[in-house]
Amino acid sequence: MTGLVVCVVVLALASAYGLVQRRRSGRVRVRVRDQDKRLTAADLGGELGERATLVQFSSAFCAPCRATRRVLGEVAGLVPGVTHLEIDAEARLELVRALDILKTPTVLVLDADGRVVRRATGQPRKADVIAALGEAV
Repeated sequence: MTGLVVCVVVLALASAYGLVQRRRSGRVRVRVRDQDKRLTAADLGGELGERATLVQFSSAFCAPCRATRRVLGEVAGLVPGVTHLEIDAEARLELVRALDILKTPTVLVLDADGRVVRRATGQPRKADVIAALGEAV
């Protein structure tokens, strides 16, 4: 009987953890540690957008990265002055470590000066990215 109780408790805890992680994934948020970080075109290997830049860190075998690439490309096409840059996390490990990127996809929203204003870990929704751009401008 004790084994059954332990099994039920473990399943309940694992389910609760999974639901919390699922809810947090893709949410565009502000991180206090990102407030002083500023990136240049040289850091990113591409030009910054006139109004904002969407920087996506991806890896080769990341399925959500392809969907995120599509969403960010659509947003960059819809909003004038916004650029989308994709960075291979494996090829730019020094930048990944400096920015504390822990998983892919991770999206950084930069303002026109290259300051990190928002971050999303996981696949963000289009509406959330557009809302974050409104705060970056």
